[in-house]
Parts: sequence; C-alpha cells; structure tokens
Amino acid sequence: MKKLEAQNRNMGNSIESASVEEIRGSRSAIRVQKGFSLLELMIAMFIIIILISVAVPSYQRAMQNARETVLKENLWQMRKAIDQYNADKGRPPQSLDDLITAKYFRERPVDPMTDNTDWNEVMDTDNSSSEAEPGMKDIKSTSDGVDSDGKAYTEY
Repeated sequence: MKKLEAQNRNMGNSIESASVEEIRGSRSAIRVQKGFSLLELMIAMFIIIILISVAVPSYQRAMQNARETVLKENLWQMRKAIDQYNADKGRPPQSLDDLITAKYFRERPVDPMTDNTDWNEVMDTDNSSSEAEPGMKDIKSTSDGVDSDGKAYTEY
C-alpha cells in the first residue's frame, strides 16, 4: 500500500491516501463516458441556434438584394428593347407583346418582386412627342413594395 502511494506521488498523481479498494469502489473514478451528457447537447444546440439566428437575416437580405438587382436588369433590358424597336421600326411598340413578336425577347420577363410576367406599360399619349403614333414609352414593375433604401419598385 505504501509502495502504491509512493508510486502515485512520483507519477504526479493527485491520489495520495486512497486505497485500492476505494479506487475500485468509486464509480466516478473508473466510469467510462459512453455518450454526450444532456448539458453538452443543450450547449451544442444553443450554439447552433445562435449561428442560425445570425445566418437567416443575412440570407434574407442577400435574397432581397438579388431580387432587386434582377428587377433593375429586367427593366433595363426591356427599356433598351423599347428604344431599339423605336429606332428600327420608326414607331414605339404598342405593348410588350410587340417586342416578343418582333423577336426582341423570347418571352415576357418575370418580375422578381411579384413572380409573374405582368408589367405596367407606360403609354405615351402626349402628342407633343416627335413620334407619329403614340405607343409604349416606358415599363414599370407592378409591385407595391419598396426596396432596402425605401424607394418604391414602381419608381425604378
């Protein structure tokens, strides 16, 4: 017994006066952990919840910015096609369907804010313009929403 205690002291072990029977009888000293404790699982879940609560708003902002960018690009492409149609035909298109019929577009672009192909076609009814016949002069989104800067999508 004294020999065991001396060996434990030499090895830097903190067990100084425990007998072999006490060591064998102590469940906590020889118990082998086979899984995670409830506390460890709760801590892991808490960390995951924190990460999700940070990631979800960032993802939503990124998706909103992407939809706004697609809307701006679609409007730019359609306005460019309206101007090109006017230059090629000498008159403005009467509707977005004229641009599709004349092969300026394969199909109606989707408004990413409303997820449909409906657009507000702004017609030039003013006779003061140089065109001989009135037609579509601009195109706008039909969404009632506003972007992250507070600007209405209909003002794009």
